[in-house]
Amino acid sequence: MTVIDEVLEANEIYARTHELRPLTPRPARKLAILTCMDTRLSIRTMGLKTGDAHIIRNAGGIVTDDSLRSLLVSHYLLETQEFMVINHTDCGLMHATEQELRTRIQNRAGTAAVAPAFFYAFQNIEENVQHQLQKLRTHPWIPREVAVRGFVYDVVSGRLREIKAF
Repeated sequence: MTVIDEVLEANEIYARTHELRPLTPRPARKLAILTCMDTRLSIRTMGLKTGDAHIIRNAGGIVTDDSLRSLLVSHYLLETQEFMVINHTDCGLMHATEQELRTRIQNRAGTAAVAPAFFYAFQNIEENVQHQLQKLRTHPWIPREVAVRGFVYDVVSGRLREIKAF
């Protein structure tokens, strides 16, 4: 049995007593969070529960075209008013350069590829958060009244530390 098969079995059991029917697509806390896909980050680490926030994840918690698209939909269609960007200590993207990542993947895959054009590797986590905040705060479709704040989650202590913009 594969892990996916196990998930499907667990879902079948869950569906018998599904309690989240009353939730809407609109986050109760009017919050959208862009964070890393890292398994150590969860809504529990932020004191949130299901339905409180939109959680947008990608490798590194990077403002890409797609995560920006999701944040804009979250704000304009689903009424979120605050954006959090959360990176974390010990991120995999901090352990290799852009070229090292591309070379590693090409060597294992046995071929080059056009996409993705970038993996967004970084060395300094604070600078990376500041760069993501700058991309959001300068985007013409993100209104000034939308709060945009950045944080680093420490995977050892479990604490969020706010990072101020440049």
